[in-house]
Amino acid sequence: MSASPFLLGIDLGGTKTEVAVLARDDGRFLLRERIATPRDGYRAILEAIAALVRSAEATLAVAGLPLGIGIPGCLSPASGCVKGANSTALNGHPLDHDLQQLLQRPVRVDNDANCLAASEAVDGAGAGERVVFAAILGTGTGAGIAIDGRAWAGRQGVAGEWGHNPAPRVPGDEQVPRLFCWCGSGECHETLLSGPGLAADHARHGGAPLDAPAIVAAAGAGDAAAAATLTRYHERLARALAQVINILDPSVIVLGGGMSNVDAIYDEVPQRWVPHVFSDRVTTPLRRAVHGDSSGVRGAAWLWR
Repeated sequence: MSASPFLLGIDLGGTKTEVAVLARDDGRFLLRERIATPRDGYRAILEAIAALVRSAEATLAVAGLPLGIGIPGCLSPASGCVKGANSTALNGHPLDHDLQQLLQRPVRVDNDANCLAASEAVDGAGAGERVVFAAILGTGTGAGIAIDGRAWAGRQGVAGEWGHNPAPRVPGDEQVPRLFCWCGSGECHETLLSGPGLAADHARHGGAPLDAPAIVAAAGAGDAAAAATLTRYHERLARALAQVINILDPSVIVLGGGMSNVDAIYDEVPQRWVPHVFSDRVTTPLRRAVHGDSSGVRGAAWLWR
């Protein structure tokens, strides 16, 4: 039987859940729909995904398409259940099995940052590059690796799980106590490099209670406290990505998520990571995701490519 001309993907995030159907031949969006991610438990999330899938298939007059889904965590090779998801209602559940039963079709689940990496490696900011490291700087912080256009999960399923490594301290941090991440591992990159992490850092250093976009806007308008917060953010991100270069030395680093829209990152961070990279020359490109916040759902659909 020939493959369907359609690819079906879901990007399940902490804030929004998106369904998309792509054309298999060229990756064109044929349909997209977003809803707020349910906050009232695991079963509500399953039902929301099922409703999105059924609605999409009804619109396109197709049925039974295999489903690819990107999540802010991964499936444990040991238990088959979700682990490490900052959408904590998912943890401990066999998401692929439960969706297969509910929707009566094959389901593949991968980390959302792996989906981003694969999408951008094929025809985005990493096109033509062999090893792509892609980081999501959004509600949470995570990352994935694509090699030759395909996501690399690793032996434990945590390859590229950069967001839950210890965050480097920068000048000024000695004035504030260490933070603790929801994951229990201490002060992770996620506590400082996510959008909420930026806002919390601003408040800890005496800034007004603003969210990340407002802090970026204030810095652009000349607010000294906001500018200092962004300087700390750039330095932290530079040191954190220098660790990646020292270990993986990827062909390119791609950024997605809301914080990837801060234009200054692409000038500031490559200058700041140079002293922390163990090399006499650093030419690693740092690029914004071409497909923006659609890369996750594209990569999810391409789990069946």
